[in-house]
Amino acid sequence: MNPDFWHDRWHEGRIGFHQETVTPWLPKLWPTLALHAGSRVFVPLAGKSLDLLWLRAQGHRVLGVELSRLAVEQFFAEHGLTPTTRESRHGTHYVHDGIELICGDAFALDAEALADCDAVFDRAALIALPPALRQRYVAELCAQLPSGCRGLLVTLEYPQDQKAGPPFSVDEAEVRALYERDWTVSVLERADILAMQPGFVAEGVTALATVAYRLDRR
Repeated sequence: MNPDFWHDRWHEGRIGFHQETVTPWLPKLWPTLALHAGSRVFVPLAGKSLDLLWLRAQGHRVLGVELSRLAVEQFFAEHGLTPTTRESRHGTHYVHDGIELICGDAFALDAEALADCDAVFDRAALIALPPALRQRYVAELCAQLPSGCRGLLVTLEYPQDQKAGPPFSVDEAEVRALYERDWTVSVLERADILAMQPGFVAEGVTALATVAYRLDRR
């Protein structure tokens, strides 16, 4: 899965992964992380997610990274926001009122770029990647987050042979195998959502669950 795959999806408007509402787990589970106002939250593969605005409304500073310039520009334009921009070795930084989106390669971020991140929210990053890239994502990107960082990870579970990803099915055993070397992993909630996902049903998927995990960086 190369960068052109995602650029094409955005340019062709094939963004079924984009949610028109805030992730339901956020209002319910985010408070359990007990973050202070002003904490910085990292959102990988952010797209133009409404979750960015929700996190900002909670008083957090938000740092997202997104490969597609179109996605970044749509995020600000669709909410009537005019960001300032600057360039760095990580890409183009779009900044407005506590929300910073870096248009660039997430795998190019280093420990310095993420040093002041107190938390991470991943709804669409891990499940967007095939197995080899999932391993790289955790080993190379998530490993750059500082000790003490807390996170909320949302995954999907379904019979992978019934549908081609993305989004991919990532079960609990894989989550633990990927993260538990450096993170404490706790299952917060699991919910059956097949009835709410007609696209999955239309593709012949017979079971679909979403799982929310708390992550604590050691």
